Amino acid sequence: MRAVIQNRYGSPQVLRLGDVPDPEPGPEDLRVAVEASAVTTGDWRLRAAAYPPSLWLPGRLYSGLRVPKHKVPGTVFAGHVESTGSAVSRFSPGDRVFGMTTHGTHAALVCVGATSCVARIPDALSTEEAAALPFGALSALVFLRDMAALRSGERLMVIGATGGVGIHAVQIGRAFGADVTAVASAASLPLASDMGASHLLDYALTDVLSGRRRYDVILDTIGTASFLQARRALRPGGRFVPLNFGLADVAVSLASQVIGSRRLRIGIGSDRQADLEKIAGLVSSGQLHPVIDGVWPLDRIGEAHARVESRHTHGAVILRMPQPDRGA
Repeated sequence: MRAVIQNRYGSPQVLRLGDVPDPEPGPEDLRVAVEASAVTTGDWRLRAAAYPPSLWLPGRLYSGLRVPKHKVPGTVFAGHVESTGSAVSRFSPGDRVFGMTTHGTHAALVCVGATSCVARIPDALSTEEAAALPFGALSALVFLRDMAALRSGERLMVIGATGGVGIHAVQIGRAFGADVTAVASAASLPLASDMGASHLLDYALTDVLSGRRRYDVILDTIGTASFLQARRALRPGGRFVPLNFGLADVAVSLASQVIGSRRLRIGIGSDRQADLEKIAGLVSSGQLHPVIDGVWPLDRIGEAHARVESRHTHGAVILRMPQPDRGA
């Protein structure tokens, strides 16, 4: 099958197209014909080994100390079930599905467990729209619900409100009943407003963490704020939740649980089938809409990675897989 191949760490130019053997499903697996995927910030960091200095060694041990462990990158998929293992009853060949896995989705086929992070695509979505959801929407859901413990009526600030995670955090925060403030560039703020933000802040013109307005939850999706800065803009009992953090933040987070009334909440998101089905439900109820920054053919994978690495996306960067001929 046709796939993106990565044999070393580096710039987007290390990615190339090639042919690899078709994956074989186990008894409890689905083999999915991938029609669309997404390039995420996680894919960029794995490709470049762009880890915070304090997490460089753990990151390399996870992804491969000298060269990548997995030669086919990609974590998001959307397409249809091509075949199922003998023990699978929940899905059938032909079902439209989307989800996340650890690697291998930038290819014509991928095998995933039937009880892993995979769900049926809502009828209203195209395959490309479905591929825009898993990474950003799952991250936003888990960080707001589980780490921030966001409640109805609370004030939520989303820093990086039109990126791959932020644009979903705005919508999910609104669905949770929060009063949402979006922080983004002036050109991006109309999109945040369309997605449900009640207040808009241009980071180039405003010190958004000055404390003039205070929040119950501040979600930093791009890593521009520290807990020390965020504390000024948090109400008593407020929570600062950054997606990116280092080892020093672990100690600060532990200390914040017992000192003062403002908390630093950090963690790593989990990819679960039940949460993906929750995302599908939000889509079906009209509370969540996928946002696509652009669509790239698979043979322009390097350009798609460069777009994500620019940190100026408006939604998800989507890859369109060659169809129906895998070698097209």
